[in-house]
Amino acid sequence: MYIKRILLLLVILGLLIGGLFAAMVYRTFLSPNTVFENERAFVYIRSDATFAEVKEQLTPLLKNVDAFEIVAKRKQYTDNIRGGKFPIDKGMSNNDIINALRSRNTPVLVSFNNQETPEDLAGRIAFQIEADSQSLLRAITDREFLKENGLSKEEALVPYLPNSYEFFWNTDAEDFRERMLQEYNRFWTDSRKEKAKALGLSPEEVVALAAIVHKETVKTDERPRVAGVYLNRIRKGIPLQADPTVIFAIKKVSGNYDTIIKRVLYRDLELDSPFNTYKYKGIPPGPICMPDLSAIEAVLNPEKHNYLYFVADTSNFGYHIFAETLAQHNRNKAQYIRWINSKDIRR
Repeated sequence: MYIKRILLLLVILGLLIGGLFAAMVYRTFLSPNTVFENERAFVYIRSDATFAEVKEQLTPLLKNVDAFEIVAKRKQYTDNIRGGKFPIDKGMSNNDIINALRSRNTPVLVSFNNQETPEDLAGRIAFQIEADSQSLLRAITDREFLKENGLSKEEALVPYLPNSYEFFWNTDAEDFRERMLQEYNRFWTDSRKEKAKALGLSPEEVVALAAIVHKETVKTDERPRVAGVYLNRIRKGIPLQADPTVIFAIKKVSGNYDTIIKRVLYRDLELDSPFNTYKYKGIPPGPICMPDLSAIEAVLNPEKHNYLYFVADTSNFGYHIFAETLAQHNRNKAQYIRWINSKDIRR
């Protein structure tokens, strides 16, 4: 009888200990451990992050940080941290959180448009992925990369087509560059290459000309007509004489791309720069900005006409008046000169 009581007590004690252990395991591993009210929060973990840094990011989101650390160690997460953007859902347990940090790297949407320089592009992208602006700039302007892909340093921006793309946040600079090159090559289908060839242009020249078209007019419906003007001038051996190229040349020579120039002066047309299309015939050695896809398509699908000139239409802002002859153009230009003088725009 005495032995039976001892055995019964041991069984009860074992059950109590087992229950306490199960409760502890549940509380540590499986009970909800989030403190935020939104349905989801995100953490951004660098590729070289330590567990201490991960814990610091998670601390504002968790009820019990110590319990999370116990689970992280038990699941060997502390020695196997992965970089990326990870979702933490409301009500997640520590076990769920660790699983999310291991397997739910979530893409981010990276967008960029119309940057004028590699520095501008690198700075814009650095705000959206883990890679810093310096590593991005080195990747974008890397001489070997450019040489391997038949690009000059002036054409460093050519492969970067403005749009929105999905990337993992922990993408490094070289992977970003390679992905953009893939997108660029994918854009240049056989059909587009044939259109460029029919115009007597390479894809890189199409992008450089499209950059001028992009700068000349914000109206996408007018871009094919503007593109037609420049293609007509190229065919006739007439300099493009595009004011945006002069403005870019001024910025490039000065090194100050933040300069705002509203009026090109006659003395500016003498600036000795290969980007000055008043002084040098043909398409500049590289794009003066990153043109929209609509501007590239405008060059590939230009409006067919006989126009050689255009000037801003002050009665319909954003659009232009086109002319076939210089005499017509000078008459059209008079209204613009009167308007710009009335506004006292000197530079």
